[in-house]
Amino acid sequence: MKLKKNTIKIFYIISIILMFFSALYIIKYFYNAHSTQKQSQLLNEIEIAQNVEVPDENIESDNVINKSERILKLEELQKENPEIVAWIEIENTNINYPVLQCSNNDFYMNHNYQKKYASSGSLFLDKDYSWNNENSNLLIYGHNMKDGTMFQNLLNYSSIDYYHTHPNIRFTTNAYDANFEIISAFRSRVYNQSDTNVFKYYYYTNIKSEEEFNEYAKNVKQASLYNTGKEASSGDVLITLSTCAYHTNNGRFVVVAKKVLD
Repeated sequence: MKLKKNTIKIFYIISIILMFFSALYIIKYFYNAHSTQKQSQLLNEIEIAQNVEVPDENIESDNVINKSERILKLEELQKENPEIVAWIEIENTNINYPVLQCSNNDFYMNHNYQKKYASSGSLFLDKDYSWNNENSNLLIYGHNMKDGTMFQNLLNYSSIDYYHTHPNIRFTTNAYDANFEIISAFRSRVYNQSDTNVFKYYYYTNIKSEEEFNEYAKNVKQASLYNTGKEASSGDVLITLSTCAYHTNNGRFVVVAKKVLD
């Protein structure tokens, strides 16, 4: 009888502990979701100096950039963390975040723009990307969060109907505030180094030649789930957005877009 009572007591204690950690997990989950969603409002909340003249367009003349309001807000945000290199937004989606870049591709997987730990991490630009590269391909990574934040909405581009209603990406850097039109959306994976005759899109972070650019552009079009009717050629600036997907082991979902010329 005593053994039975002790067993019930142990079971009760274990149940309390499990309930405590479950509650802690739920609180942490919703706190992270709230923090991530709040992050998407940062740019709207930034106020710029009233005496700054903001032109209607982002026009470069005599090597001087007339900065849009969005660029000026980005610069204000960079005062808090200079590793914020851009802002990305896809209208009418949850994708509306700063883009970070540092010396490795690990830190911002689990840290936010304030460099505080966050399970959702940040959207971050590949460490090897050079801003001086003319054959430009900005490879940006982000988590596929179950709460719909970060790059989870990218998976909606598996549908051509979704593409038709969300065909553009707005991307803001210190140099430009521009629209990018999507040219391809496809499923992929992280391959073994020994795998050959496969398209390892994540190797094209610093495209060094016209030939390499054209090879990449050809492969992303061939891999696309549907025909967007858009093409890219050497000299275009590309954005490649990558997130985890679960159609296969180490799966990835990828969206590629090119900068629209003024």
